[in-house]
Parts: sequence; C-alpha cells; structure tokens
Amino acid sequence: MVTEKPKSEKTARSEKTAKSEKPQSSPKPKKETGPKSVPQGARLAEEESRGRQVRKTVPRSSQGPWTPPKDRTDPIAILEAQAATRVPELVPIRYGRMAATEFAFLRGGPAIMASDLASTPNTGLNVQLCGDAHLSNFGFYASPERTLLFDLNDFDETLPGPFEWDVKRLAASVAVAARQNGFTEAASRDAAQAAARAYREHMRELATWSELDVWYERVDTQELLSEVRKRNRAEAEQMLTKARSKTSLQALEKLTEPGPDGEPRIKHDPPLIQAIGMRDLGVVQETFEDFLHSMREDRRLLLERFRIVDAALKVVGVGSVGTRCFIALLAGTTVGDPLMLQIKEAEQSVLAAHLAPSRHRHQGERVVAGQRLLQAASDIFLGWATGPAGRFFYWRQLRDMKGSVEIERLDSRMLQRYAQVCGRTLARAHARSGARAEIAEYLGRSDVFDRAVASWAVGYGEQTHRDHAALLAAIAQGRVQAVSDV
Repeated sequence: MVTEKPKSEKTARSEKTAKSEKPQSSPKPKKETGPKSVPQGARLAEEESRGRQVRKTVPRSSQGPWTPPKDRTDPIAILEAQAATRVPELVPIRYGRMAATEFAFLRGGPAIMASDLASTPNTGLNVQLCGDAHLSNFGFYASPERTLLFDLNDFDETLPGPFEWDVKRLAASVAVAARQNGFTEAASRDAAQAAARAYREHMRELATWSELDVWYERVDTQELLSEVRKRNRAEAEQMLTKARSKTSLQALEKLTEPGPDGEPRIKHDPPLIQAIGMRDLGVVQETFEDFLHSMREDRRLLLERFRIVDAALKVVGVGSVGTRCFIALLAGTTVGDPLMLQIKEAEQSVLAAHLAPSRHRHQGERVVAGQRLLQAASDIFLGWATGPAGRFFYWRQLRDMKGSVEIERLDSRMLQRYAQVCGRTLARAHARSGARAEIAEYLGRSDVFDRAVASWAVGYGEQTHRDHAALLAAIAQGRVQAVSDV
C-alpha cells in the first residue's frame, strides 16, 4: 500500500467535506455497440504495476495545491519574450484581448502556465499533450463524413509530455471560468473536480478497451444532447445548428465582397483583416505549392482543382495574436465553388522549453501530427508548409462547421456538466498515444487525484487573478501597450 504525502489540517478538512458529498457520476455518451473489454495480458499487468510505482515518487496528493515558487518568472516578462517574434503592430491587440477578462488572460498565457507546471512534480507518464487544453479549446467541427463532432480543436502547443499538465490546465480554466461567472469557491472547486474525475473514470474505462475501440472512439454531438437538461436543449440544438451553418459558403458571404472583375475578394477590416500586396500574395501562392506536397495524393489531387483568388492577413484567437496568419479564398476550376483556407504560423511550442524537443523539426508538421493523433477525426485539408525566411506554417479549412460553447452563459450546474464532457474527451485523446493502463492505475479508484487537481485549479485561479492584475498594471504604467478591438 502506497503512503501519500501528509496533508495540512486545512486540506484534510476540505477533503473530509468533499467525501461527505454525494458523488456525481460523469456523463457517458451512449454508444450503439459498446466496446468490449479484452483479457488482461502480461503487458497490461506490467503497465498497471508501473502506474502504481509512480505513486511512490509522485503521490497523487502532490498534484495540488498550487504554490508559486520563490523564483517564479515574471509573467509579463514571458509575454514580452513571445512578442519579440511577432508582428509588432498586432502585439497591442494581444495585450488588449488578454486584459479584457481573467479567463481571456488564461487563454492567452499558455507559456506562463507551462513555466509554472514545469516547477511541479512530473509523473513521467507521457502522452501527446494538447498543450493548451482550456475550456474554449474544446468545441464542434465537421468530420470528413460531415458529421458534427465534439473534440479538442487547437493544437498550436502540442508536444509529448506528462498527462497531468493538460488535466491541470483544463481544471484551472474551469475554476477561472467559474470565478468569472460569479460562482462561489465551493462551486469552482466542484466544477474543477468534476473535470478531473471524468478524466480519471474514463481513462480507467479506456484501459480495458481494445486498441481499435480506443482509436475509433468519438463524441458525436447528438450523443451530447441527451446529457443536456430539457430546459436547455432547445438552446443547445440552436448552437449546433449555428455550427453546421459555418461553411465556405457562409464564409464567402460574410468575409468577401465583389471585386472589380466580378469575382469575390476578401473584405478588409483593419487591423483584424488586412490587405496584402501582390508580393505577399505570391508568397501565399508559393506556400500553397509547398503545402500540397504535405498532402496525401488523393487530397492533393482535389486541392489542385482549386486556384487561389485572394488572400489577406487575419488576426485570430488570443494567445496567437501577432503570429502571421492569413486566410485564402480559393475557387474550384470547374464551377467556381468557394473554399476558404487558413494559413497559420507555427512557432515552437510553449512546452518545448520544459520538455524534450519535438521529433518534428518543422513546427507546422508538429502541429499537424499532434492534431491527427489527438483528434478522433481531422480536417482533410490539414497540412504544413515552409514560408519566407524559413517560417513554419500549417493550413486548414476556415469555418468548417466550427463552434464552441459560450462559457460565460453557463450556470454552475451546466459548467460542471460541461467540464465533465471535456474531461472525458481529454482522456480519450490521451489514450490514443499514452500507456493508458499505466495512467489509469496511477489515477486509481479513489478520488485522491480529483481532489488534488481541484485544489490546484482553485489555487491557480487565484494566481491568474494576480497575474491579470499585473498585466493591467503593466498597461497602466506604459510597460506594454494595449488596444481594444471590440
């Protein structure tokens, strides 16, 4: 029997309270044919044994609470270092977006949290990390079969690393969202714990599944509707309908206007969508040619039936603001059908300073490879290319039925349910690349890990509050410049 690290009197009291509460089971999407458990073999037994051994060096209780190290790096200095490689005139927009709310600050600061996670115990139980698994990086998108799926949908920071880093970022985002929505600390803790519990429970389920069942597991949005309360179902269905409407045709209507030759052109809206000159348009065309070489033959042949009509520089996201991101309007060579693609610069992952380097030298390929591994199904036009001055890019469809939950509109119960769905989804993504039996055995059957992560999340929510205040002070003092684009 493994002995966990001794707990403080305060922690013991909070855990006693948590144990007295009625446990809530995680939502489990219904499956037409459930996966079958496979007989336990020698390898499974070895993995389970290794998972239990890790508890001795990194007890589950040591996953929380968050205590900032005395030599903690200045969070604003981390942001300033990132700004050095970005488009200077766009950096103030990034600061402005991060200054808007504490949740926006968390979204825009994965490099800050990566530095903090590196100062905590590391299980060494590695998976392909999303690297930025906060609540708003889960959402809806279209599978190649045009089914609307729910999954992780941002992989700029993906890199192999300890599974708990993603779990902690998810839980911290839940706690920050709860705090921002005006919930009590107890409600914030419960929601964060729900995410960790859902991750643990589903990982233990996945540990008994066959390899193919794990690989084919996916969350269809119709399954999620069954988990929504009746009084919220109409709103949820409306949200899914809105996501399904986001196609190239919708993007054409919203983002373009007639050009002088009658062909559509991208509508400019500086500084968020900026025109590019003929030279840069030629660069996009050159990058497109390189992108084609990263595609499978069948998809390359499909893309060769399109030609680039126009392109523009576009500001995206929060943390990504300032990186070089373009949108390209293409037209089919036969009937002129539109296709909108996004070309996004891929920098080194924020995790790279703290973990082993990626085996992919090309950062665009790193993003694509990580996305294909983590997602149940990926965009058929996902690929990478090298641009001017050796910059790395990756390509994907724009607005391909993408949608997300509006976190600020969730009440405490809805946030807790959504956190559970995200926790289960993250476990499924991790199980595709990591030793799921090792992780499952480390997590165990009790709620020790869940409570520790919830404690981390609440503490890191308070840290985010302080860091956000530091950014506001830096703006007020003129250390950094911020502009609002709202």
